[in-house]
Amino acid sequence: MKKQRPKACFLDRDGVLIKDVNYLSSPDQVQIFSESIRALKILQENQYKIIVVTNQAGVARGYFSESSIFKVHEEIDRQLLMYGLKIDAYYYCPHHPEGKVEEYSINCDCRKPMPGMILNAVQDFNLDLSNSFLIGDKLSDLLAAKNAGCTGLLVETGHGKEHKEQALSKGFAVFKNIESAVKYSINR
Repeated sequence: MKKQRPKACFLDRDGVLIKDVNYLSSPDQVQIFSESIRALKILQENQYKIIVVTNQAGVARGYFSESSIFKVHEEIDRQLLMYGLKIDAYYYCPHHPEGKVEEYSINCDCRKPMPGMILNAVQDFNLDLSNSFLIGDKLSDLLAAKNAGCTGLLVETGHGKEHKEQALSKGFAVFKNIESAVKYSINR
């Protein structure tokens, strides 16, 4: 019998999993939404890989270093561990074509709406993309999902309300928060 490939829930970080504080760069700024705790429990119970895919243009803009990203992710992990939860992997894009830091000031295939981070995770975890989905708060998140070949869902937290009409006009589903998006996806 052929072993089933794992399915994943890809999550944007700021505005979806945690509160968006605009160029978050310090662990003491991490505020995990209570809905995220409940959503991650549902995902774990249903054997989904939980993978964060996040644009971090603050590196290219010179606002913070890559090491700041690692410290923020360590703090997210520390807080989630208190609930018996974990993120399976973090993928981030430090690039921006208009960045001030030369080595990061590039066009790349990982900056959403490009699908690079998702496709790297698919390769690293041998994921079943057809049964996976992404939850984001910007149209670029949803387009990254579409470009990778999985379902994109918009949440109204973070920047979601600003992108709601555009997302709906492009046929994407919109949800109040991460928990309602996860419940919808699990029960489809």
